[in-house]
Amino acid sequence: MKISYNWLKKLINIEQTPEQLGVILTNTGLEVEAIEKIDAVKGGLDGLVVGYVESCIKHPDADKLSCTKVNVGGECLLDIVCGAPNVAAGQKVIVALVGATLYPSAGEPFQIKKSKIRGEVSEGMLCAEDEIGLGSSHAGILVLDTDLTPGSPIASYFKLEADYQIEIGLTPNRADAASHYGVARDIKAVTKEKINLPDVSNFKVGNQKGKIRVEIQNTEACPRFCGLEIRNVKVQESPAWLKQFLGTIGVNSINNLVDITNYICHFLGQPMHIFDADAIEGNAIKVRVPLAGEKVLTLDGKERSFTGKELAICNATAPMAIAGVFGGKNSGVSNSTQNVFLEMAYFDPTWVRRASTIHGLKTDASFRYERGTDPFMPPYAIKVAAQLVLELAGGEVCNELIDIYPQVIERRQIELKIKNVNRLIGKDLGMATILEILGLLDIEVLKQSDESLSLSIPPYRVDVTREADVIEEILRIYGFDNIELSEHMNADFFASFPAKEPELTVFTLTDKLVGLGLSEIQNLSIVKAADNAWQGEEEKTVHLLNPLTEDLTQMRRSLLFSGLTAIQYNLNRRSKDLRFFEFGRYYTQTKVEGVTKPRENKVLAIWLTGDLKQESWMQKSTAMGFADLNQIVQDVLSLMKCKPTESLEFADEQFSLGMELKLNQKSVVRFGKLSAAVKKYADVKPDVYYAAFDWDLLFKNYNPAFKFTELSKFPEVRRDLSLVLEKSATFAQIQKIAFATEKKLLEKINVFDIYEGDKLEQGKKSYSVSFILQDNEKTLTDAIIDKTMTRLMQAFETELGAVIRK
Repeated sequence: MKISYNWLKKLINIEQTPEQLGVILTNTGLEVEAIEKIDAVKGGLDGLVVGYVESCIKHPDADKLSCTKVNVGGECLLDIVCGAPNVAAGQKVIVALVGATLYPSAGEPFQIKKSKIRGEVSEGMLCAEDEIGLGSSHAGILVLDTDLTPGSPIASYFKLEADYQIEIGLTPNRADAASHYGVARDIKAVTKEKINLPDVSNFKVGNQKGKIRVEIQNTEACPRFCGLEIRNVKVQESPAWLKQFLGTIGVNSINNLVDITNYICHFLGQPMHIFDADAIEGNAIKVRVPLAGEKVLTLDGKERSFTGKELAICNATAPMAIAGVFGGKNSGVSNSTQNVFLEMAYFDPTWVRRASTIHGLKTDASFRYERGTDPFMPPYAIKVAAQLVLELAGGEVCNELIDIYPQVIERRQIELKIKNVNRLIGKDLGMATILEILGLLDIEVLKQSDESLSLSIPPYRVDVTREADVIEEILRIYGFDNIELSEHMNADFFASFPAKEPELTVFTLTDKLVGLGLSEIQNLSIVKAADNAWQGEEEKTVHLLNPLTEDLTQMRRSLLFSGLTAIQYNLNRRSKDLRFFEFGRYYTQTKVEGVTKPRENKVLAIWLTGDLKQESWMQKSTAMGFADLNQIVQDVLSLMKCKPTESLEFADEQFSLGMELKLNQKSVVRFGKLSAAVKKYADVKPDVYYAAFDWDLLFKNYNPAFKFTELSKFPEVRRDLSLVLEKSATFAQIQKIAFATEKKLLEKINVFDIYEGDKLEQGKKSYSVSFILQDNEKTLTDAIIDKTMTRLMQAFETELGAVIRK
């Protein structure tokens, strides 16, 4: 079900934004599934301005075209070729500028381009109403009566207000909320604001005598029927406000009378039908069960046969409509209609549901009738509809408002015990709170005592039939979130909380790495003494007392050379594109309470060499580089929910280019490109990229619990900056400054280009950086974005001495 935010505001005072209102409605049980901004006219009339026709002459090579010069507020007049017969000098018109996209009432959108028409330059377009989606007329261009200066946005002339479409996933039990009025009742119950329904106190019938007679032959299926005859109406296009309301909720505009029926249905929740009074044979309406085999031609142009189990609205001799489901074509409103009969009724849900199922018809009317409507609504709603007919179509009301209501439908009465309220809700709300909520829900208290309340339920609440239903109503308005958890909770079963299982974590990460194209290897923990010599600090080496071979005499202090040995082995067998990882251990001598003991340390190591993409007819080969290793490192950290607090660039005898990421001042990973000396020692010629994670530290800070956050409904915005910095400046510094400067809107930062060359001063480099901004509460405006980027630029200039390239 779709609701217009603007029209809700006409019913009840709403200070909340559409998003805030969505939270309120969801908490009351009307789950908001989507909120979408709806422009009054598709495209918002962007690129359309007021123009003044300075001159207009006939096209030299086309009798039906004119060459105009139009002032749109610029330095020069625009040459525009126009084919409209009514164009003339001195007019103020609508001009679509070059680059504007038009959304016509019929057909596909198109963009205005500078062109030549029969040899004459045309720098825009003078628009008719159908060409910009404001109507269906194509008789000529729209001529404006306005004081607006040329160049003014045309949207300001029409004063078209954007709306928001709120989509509610309405559950079958909430038939009472199947309208704007129904939704407003829930808002009233929460916010305590007053609902402002249209005033019908001054409605009066006329002096003409109506000719239509009404007879209800089955009062079980139709307990109430209201009708009103209006003469001398004019069928025409609906006004903009009505078309905009229907457009927001996804209903097409037909004409003023048909649109009124849709308006009443969606605004008040009361389905209705308007008959062409002159097409009602015998001037009689009979609400009866049709005979099996009787037929009706419905509004969709299909002839349908009755089975004898439905209810029909008939004329003197034959059915005209399927009651509560679908109107008939022969008696419906047409462009030639002059006299109408307004029909509103309360139909029994069972009869409507059966007819809808038999004929396979699901309409807006049947949707509401088969769930249950308000039997008290028809007399009021028909007056609102009649006032709209008089306003939009003219006419005179006949002298009788028909209201056939032989058996009054009584309000349901329910006994509510206070102890049951407190027991089922789990909290003692207090009598005052209960009475206040009941009053806000239009539930009348007939009798009151300390132990119980005798209640009268409004008939539109078809789902409130017993005490538990009333308690549910109290709870949803009081708020589920306002019920505190008890200090003493009992349960037969507690769900297990996620535990940190080392083996399971390793398996999960292994799957991730394999999915990234890496292969797992396992190497010996015993290495040559020369391998450990690269680590220095000989005293930390763990020696074997009983070596198995003459050269393998020590426990490894790094996984680096174990992996390089595997790489060398594969390279020697012409397998050059290698991506390895290993969950392994290294060993060191460590002092614990003054005693030196061997210590086992867990590591995740990764090696990359060769090509990332192999050569083919589609692409050239691409060698693996630092960025590829960095991406894998970031994927590992993301899976382990680790956010390093510090990053440092370094170079040493093992790495020619390296990065170290720290977590709370402890190194969590070191990675980079291996030095030429290491490659020479390992007898490996291609470039090798290596990463080593401190698995113990990584796992210690890992929290397997998931945290869910709502996806933002608002778009993110990207802005780019080019920063000229000292060569010593790092991206980590840029990140730190940026997130310290903008803590709310800044989501991500990324470097997409780095330049160092003769076009910059010596000792300088240029970072091209993208900034992703997003507000989870509203759409960012240009003013907010510009203000944010200005603050970021000032911070970079102040703290890094950056020069912003523009």
